[in-house]
Amino acid sequence: MTSQPPVLSLLTQQQEHLDVLLLLLKQELSAISNRDIAALEENSTVKLRQLEQIQLLDQQIASHPDLPQLKTALPLISQVRSIDSVLLLCKEQNEINRLTLEQSQLKIERFKHELLQQRGKSGLTYNAKGKPSLDSVGKGIKA
Repeated sequence: MTSQPPVLSLLTQQQEHLDVLLLLLKQELSAISNRDIAALEENSTVKLRQLEQIQLLDQQIASHPDLPQLKTALPLISQVRSIDSVLLLCKEQNEINRLTLEQSQLKIERFKHELLQQRGKSGLTYNAKGKPSLDSVGKGIKA
């Protein structure tokens, strides 16, 4: 039974953290779709810890003394390719999540605009950012 060189062990840990991150990103999409704020908050906390671990491992790998000699080793090259593919999947899933969140926000803004229009056009105005809002000044107030 042979043990892995320390750099390969670090790469294996990196792979595991990226696999967990990918799973968290998929769960995040589900929480966004279901508008589950509590799940999103919890997921964000766990995701942040995973990202910190990934960054820490990145630094350990980059500063590892055996790294220059192992860059040509087949097991290392294979492991790095595997990590790169999972990282690419994470980036794609993150982009899907971003687009889904933007679409969700646009739908909410449209719905809000429709509600404001139905409440009456007399009180409908726009704020400094160009967003529709109701005029909050009542008719019975005298300055």
